[in-house]
Amino acid sequence: ASLVLAAGLLAAAPVRAELVLSDLIVELQPGKQVRRDVEIWNNSPERAYIAVLPREILNAGLTNQSAREDPDPEKLGLLVTPQRMILEPGQRKLVRTGTLSARETQEHVYRVMVKPVVAGVKSDDPGLKIVVGYDVLVLVRPAQSSPNVTASRSGRQLTFKDAGNVSVEIVDGRQCRLPTQCTDLPGKRLYPDASWSVDLPADLPAEFTLKSPGRTD
Repeated sequence: ASLVLAAGLLAAAPVRAELVLSDLIVELQPGKQVRRDVEIWNNSPERAYIAVLPREILNAGLTNQSAREDPDPEKLGLLVTPQRMILEPGQRKLVRTGTLSARETQEHVYRVMVKPVVAGVKSDDPGLKIVVGYDVLVLVRPAQSSPNVTASRSGRQLTFKDAGNVSVEIVDGRQCRLPTQCTDLPGKRLYPDASWSVDLPADLPAEFTLKSPGRTD
């Protein structure tokens, strides 16, 4: 997902640093895929100063969701390097993410903010500079993934519950009156212990695709 940041004042007209990332979702698993590289590309005519800021998302998808930061990768459970870089116009570099967790039984959720840092801004400069950063989702899967999603329906309300130990993507939802008359339904990433309800447009069967580690139903 992208995040728009009002970064400060600039003398010239509004300018946007254009960053391109190879991945916005990274999946890691102890013993299998313990590290992944994300390529960052500066697609602008300006030099870009980049900050990379990892944080763990606790109780993801629940009402008491919170974020935890720690400068010590061992305590955070995730190594992200480098956390600062300079990209010349057109230059590409890699950011490596690696799990430091052992054989976990539950999924760990992280967000890694990749954002340009505005340098040389003066407080009396007119105009507003807008920069765009990206919040990369990093999922550290447990050693043994056990997806378990249940669904219940009351009238036109369909409720999903994730009772497993990994998050699941609920996608490609639709409700059809005829094979050629279908209404698309919204999707959702559902985290462990979280639930999600969707209001259906009609009193008809609905179908969704569930994507979990190693399988699609």
